[in-house]
This record gives sequence, structure tokens and C-alpha cells, in this order.
Amino acid sequence: MRYAAVALVILSACSTPPPAARADGSLHLHARRGEKTEAVAWKPAETAIIICDMWDTHTCAGAARRVTELAPKLNAFIAAARTQGVLIVHAPSDVIKFYDGTPQRQRAKDAPLAKASIPFKWNKLDPSREGPLPIDDSDWCDCTPKCPIKEIAAKGWPWKRQIAAIEIAPEDAASADGQEIYNLFEQRGIRNVILTGVHTNMCVLGRSFGIRQMVMLGKNVVLARDLTDGLYDPRQAPHVSHDAGVALLVGHIEKYWCPSILSSDISP
Repeated sequence: MRYAAVALVILSACSTPPPAARADGSLHLHARRGEKTEAVAWKPAETAIIICDMWDTHTCAGAARRVTELAPKLNAFIAAARTQGVLIVHAPSDVIKFYDGTPQRQRAKDAPLAKASIPFKWNKLDPSREGPLPIDDSDWCDCTPKCPIKEIAAKGWPWKRQIAAIEIAPEDAASADGQEIYNLFEQRGIRNVILTGVHTNMCVLGRSFGIRQMVMLGKNVVLARDLTDGLYDPRQAPHVSHDAGVALLVGHIEKYWCPSILSSDISP
């Protein structure tokens, strides 16, 4: 990886920076890749958090419940980051029109076009770059009985907005378009990106603003591993608990794409 050559400042391995080091105004993160953890410092003004697809509901009741449970913790995380000067980008795909006419939406629209090295698209798994996912997510609803997902989707996606438990502050931005978000990042000199939200094995990885895209664009990327959730049914291979399945997905991302951090690196 090229982290040491760009915006990451390596401080130490597997240790908490002393209080004096925190006085420099930097975000001190513990970036884990497998069994190795490096402490890194990012300037808040060069850092953004993307909140991926934290919708108000879902086609799967279990997925919707977990988003509801995750939202308050994610909200506390972005509140703490915001006070330090980190840009918060709300990216609820499919429902971004809900925010038309807001300053947050206009902020993303108004950023000047920035030329990128690769096109903005859904980035599916590319076997030339990464191994297969460690879970079978072909039938991922973990409810009993299973939710009638096809019937629900046939009536149109049920989500209407980002879940209301996540506050959108005046200084935030709202966009679910990779080009718009990249424009905003280039305008503001954002070099570092923290991905949060759902779902780890799908949108968090694949969206035009997701992990694969941001890594390939050369941004320094980390996943907040306790602020994400996957779509996985434990009745599918490898037949582990839902949380263990998500942990396997985090390990996959750490191996092939980027490190992960804990929310406690920023919020209490």
C-alpha cells in the first residue's frame, strides 16, 4: 500500500498515542489490516466521512432493525468528528431527491467538476484484484420466516430517506453520486475517507463512492468496522453468526482494499 507516501503519518504500531500527541489537532486512528495495526494521523480538514445507504427502512426486516440499532452510535461518531472539522457526507442512494433544495445537497452540486483517473460506476468484485467474498450472500435475509423481498421490491423500493436518527448538520453535504462527492473532495483538498454505513458486502464496497472506487482514486481509505453491517444469513456458508459473517467481510476488506478502525478512535 502507498499510505506512508501520501497523507498518512505513521506514529507507532499497536500503541495508543500519548495525550501530548493528541494536542496537535490531528485525528489519531488505529488502522488495522489483519493482525497488524498502525497508528496514523490525519488532518481533520483533509478528512471526510461517508455515510452509505443508512435508509429509514429496508426490504428485509432484520436489516432494517440493525440499521435502527446502528444509527445512534453512528450519529455520535459523526458528531464528534464534525466538531473536529471533518466533512460529513450523507449518501443515501436512491433517495437523494428527498434532500433537493437543502444547502447540504446544493453544496455537493455546486462543487466544480474534477477530472478523475477512472470512471464512476458500480464496482463489482473483480477477481483480478480480490478473492471471493468469505460468505455466501446469494440469499441474505436472515429473518424467520424470510421476508418477501421480491414482492416488496416489485412495488418499488420502500426506503424514502436516510434514517432520521442521523443528524444532518448545516455544514454537512448530501450526495449519493461518486462524481459529485469526488468534486467536493477535490475542491476541499480531502485526501482521507472514512466509510461507514451499510451494507458491507454490497454498497459500502461497490457504490461509485464506496471503498473500491475511493481506493482506486488514490484516496486514503479506512472502514469503521463497528459502524457497518452486512447482508448475510447464517443459514448460508460458512454457517457462522451474523456478526461473525460481518467480521469475515471486514477481514476481506482489510486484506484486499483498506484498513479498518473503531469508532472509539474519534468518539467516546
